[in-house]
Amino acid sequence: MNRLLDRRTMVAGAAFAPATLAFARGMPPRRIVSLNACLDAMVVALADRRQIAALSHYARDPVGSTVAEVAKTLPYTRETAEEVINLRADLVLASRHTGASTRNALARAGLSVESFATPKSVAQSLEQVRLIADLVGHPARGEVLVRRIEAALAAAAPPPGWRAPSALIFQPNGFAAGPGTLADEMMRRAGFENAARRYGLKAWGNVPLEHLLADPPQVLLIGEPAPGARRWADRVMTHPALRGRGVGIRQAMLPERYLYCGGPVLIAAASALQAARRTLMGS
Repeated sequence: MNRLLDRRTMVAGAAFAPATLAFARGMPPRRIVSLNACLDAMVVALADRRQIAALSHYARDPVGSTVAEVAKTLPYTRETAEEVINLRADLVLASRHTGASTRNALARAGLSVESFATPKSVAQSLEQVRLIADLVGHPARGEVLVRRIEAALAAAAPPPGWRAPSALIFQPNGFAAGPGTLADEMMRRAGFENAARRYGLKAWGNVPLEHLLADPPQVLLIGEPAPGARRWADRVMTHPALRGRGVGIRQAMLPERYLYCGGPVLIAAASALQAARRTLMGS
């Protein structure tokens, strides 16, 4: 129990409600509910299937979720307090973006609610893995997952002496990842220099087409559009100004579901960034 409390003080951006009597006795939870897509992936990776009472409805989204196929076989909620209370959850994993009214209602009902901010670095993400593994009663699985993530990051690193090309990530809705984001660190670890800095972008934000034309990056890592959709990022990529001026921006697909979450998602993100670098830059 002391180890778990120590982890709670170490993880930046995590806030916690009082533990239930079961947690006070050191018993692992039997009915876990996740209310966030990133936490869904953590729960699937770290908990026993029989422990999962429900995931969020986002878990079934084939574009945004990395656990969509597994999620189709598990219950889900629309993140209402009534649903979670009816599920008799003894551990609720929530995001800081989960509605305050929902979190407050669950706390008033006596449920153990653990709230997490989105990690902004690999280090924060690895600490969240360890913390959630402790919370669901499987700390050894957390250490195994941490080692897998570290191995994936090492495998995705560029060769010695690599000159990083400038690159920009685009979500399907046209936003880019700037400094201070987990995506920014993942780009650097995979051998890309994030061009968002030279456009004055901070965290996530929009980079106008005019800026791309005036000072184009060498690489655009574009999001995967939803089936049948034509979004802002797709229109930019086919804009006549980009096609007709010999701008010469190389493009690679980087699915949206790899951009926002830490934990096990970092393994797929590292692999996708490594593949993009090798395809576009030859190494």
